[in-house]
Amino acid sequence: MQRVLDHIDAHLDDELGLDTLSGVAAFSKFHFHRQFAATFGLSVQRYVQLARMKRASFHLAFNKDETVTSIAMDVGYDASDAFARAFRQRLGQTPSAFRREPDWSTWQSALDPLTQARKSTMQTHFSNDDVTVVDQPTIRVAVMEHHGDPARLFDSIQQFIDWRRSVGLTRDKAATYTVFHANPRTTPPADFRLDMCAATDQPIASNDTGVKEGSIPGGRCAVLRIVGHADDVEVPATWLYREWLPASGEELRDFPIYCQRVRFYPDVPENETVTDLYLPLR
Repeated sequence: MQRVLDHIDAHLDDELGLDTLSGVAAFSKFHFHRQFAATFGLSVQRYVQLARMKRASFHLAFNKDETVTSIAMDVGYDASDAFARAFRQRLGQTPSAFRREPDWSTWQSALDPLTQARKSTMQTHFSNDDVTVVDQPTIRVAVMEHHGDPARLFDSIQQFIDWRRSVGLTRDKAATYTVFHANPRTTPPADFRLDMCAATDQPIASNDTGVKEGSIPGGRCAVLRIVGHADDVEVPATWLYREWLPASGEELRDFPIYCQRVRFYPDVPENETVTDLYLPLR
């Protein structure tokens, strides 16, 4: 089943019918669809469609130079009208309406079955050998702070990406960091805070987006690399705090846990994303 999910991630623009996917799983096609639904809680056809809609929605919101037709072809649709019908059916907006003003709350609800299915394959066990301790230099960054309800986080992300593009600090030119000031599961929505950062040593001109100059202080850090599942780092972060830190004898430094987004979705398939999680130490 993990091979099937990886194959879907890597071939969203290809034919992903029952014959193909049951062959990847080495299951009889007469049993594969039942086994998939029993394992992940949704049919393989719905999983594929939601995976396609997720990638398409990221391109619509964050890569506005792409046409709707090219996005439709990128996720396996030969005709843009068929793609538009499927997109509206699953996400409640037409592709054009989503591009103009995404309804992220409806989007998250619609994709929740996909999110839960992917979480069931997420790595939950790590070992001390997975952690390295490094001396990090101070990193000067352009930072945009998100304050308030985590449900509105994608609005802030969209604004930050638009600002980065406008000043030439795109993901391929400037390293991307996220600083986690609060856990959304344990923090009241009004008190939630997260910083989005792009590495730069250039001064930041005054702007309406609220991006300003900042830094991630240098020092010793424990680093844990996460491959895939970049949307949710709570499980590996909890393991670092609960398991690795007490066993290591290390002490925490007065700065929040943060990460560097090394390889991004949808630039690479979701199972190939790479995130380095940094726990600051004394």
